[in-house]
Amino acid sequence: MSIILRDKVREHLLRQMQKGDLQPGQGINLAALSRKLKVSVTPIREALTQLQQAHIVRAIPNRGFVIAAVNPEEAKNLYELVAHLEVLALEESTFSEAAIAKLKKQRNDIANAVNALERVNAYMEFHRLLTCNYKNPVFQQILKDLKTRVFFYERAFMSNDSFHYNSNDQHDAIVSAIEDDNIPSAALVLKMNLMLVKSYIEKQLVVL
Repeated sequence: MSIILRDKVREHLLRQMQKGDLQPGQGINLAALSRKLKVSVTPIREALTQLQQAHIVRAIPNRGFVIAAVNPEEAKNLYELVAHLEVLALEESTFSEAAIAKLKKQRNDIANAVNALERVNAYMEFHRLLTCNYKNPVFQQILKDLKTRVFFYERAFMSNDSFHYNSNDQHDAIVSAIEDDNIPSAALVLKMNLMLVKSYIEKQLVVL
């Protein structure tokens, strides 16, 4: 039961992050969370410890748990690692017509997003669809944790429309290559896309 409650708390916190309700540097009120979810503090601490191991939250003496702040070095490490993992997943995947249709729809959802948060969530879903056909549950859990952390960088710095127009061209190229059954080309463009995002975010962090 403790594991089930821990996972419930973890998923709740991840959803709050995805919705933009939890910000980098923001503290997590364990008592308030306990009342809201109607669980004891124990599974909340267990969930937060897991998120701490994934570098999504930090434990600070006399403050408790807070959402980890963004920084240039972490951005570099995160995007390089995610690029390697997503390329691996793509190279080990096969795509049905239905899977390709989902990618096309998601690509359009990115282009048609009405605000920055919607665009970032659509972008994250596009990349999930690119990698979800790799049937390795350990890999998928590791990537999910990393992408949860990546989300904070995306949300904080990816509101620039002109940047996304360039990124959308790469999404088109990825889908076209998959349609042509040219996975090596799709993997190359995918890596270029993630390195483009990494470079852009690193420049934004230097300005701060």
